[in-house]
Amino acid sequence: MQAITDAELEAWHDYEVESPREIVALLRQIAEKNQLIRMLIKGEADVCVTSLLAVDPDAGTVVIDCSVSPEQNTRIVAAGTVRCDTSLDKIRIVFGLDNLREVQFEGGTALSAAIPASLIRLQRREFYRMPTPVTNPVRATIPLPAELGGGVAVFPLADISCGGVAIHDSKLQLGTTIGDTFPNCRIDLPEIGPVTCSLQVRNSIDMTLLNNKTSRRLGCQFVDISRGNLAAVQRYITKLERERNARLAGLA
Repeated sequence: MQAITDAELEAWHDYEVESPREIVALLRQIAEKNQLIRMLIKGEADVCVTSLLAVDPDAGTVVIDCSVSPEQNTRIVAAGTVRCDTSLDKIRIVFGLDNLREVQFEGGTALSAAIPASLIRLQRREFYRMPTPVTNPVRATIPLPAELGGGVAVFPLADISCGGVAIHDSKLQLGTTIGDTFPNCRIDLPEIGPVTCSLQVRNSIDMTLLNNKTSRRLGCQFVDISRGNLAAVQRYITKLERERNARLAGLA
């Protein structure tokens, strides 16, 4: 599961659940299905894989399994706030827990915190990838760092979602290091306008084409994207869906 940024949480505000009853129901389902939870203590540098043990709406608390590392448990308690990332029926769930403390639970040690006041519930549709046109490709302009030659380069998109884009790097101008981030990128969306953000490399695939040349496809995650720019991406995806449905209706 990809790392969560503060910018994404801001952009995902529209998918925030604040109903206490719904929050309790979702958390209980996560516990009942033994869904693994990635607890980010200090971002990706300090992560604990855990599970939700109990939800008590009367006490207003949740109980979560502690780490196998006593040192990491100390860091969790000292952190103040941790971020949790999991899924439920292929829907991504993100929430924060404040002021975790060690408690005794069913004969062992666990961690307890207040039930979160809100959580993010991302439907699969929000990460639905839509192929972009081949004949008139959408292009991303990416400033290259000095170690890659400097200047700017333009790359056609393979697909787009609200989580990021896949780009074709046929000249192998970009690196393949997972986590490399390219700031100040611009994606020109036809009939919508330009979108600016940082792009972070999340996966890389080298492909041999029919002419025996090598091309590279890079999956990139949006970083530091504003809510307005994310809304523009969603409008463009909706536009592509409508055009595709119109073509399919014409062929029916």
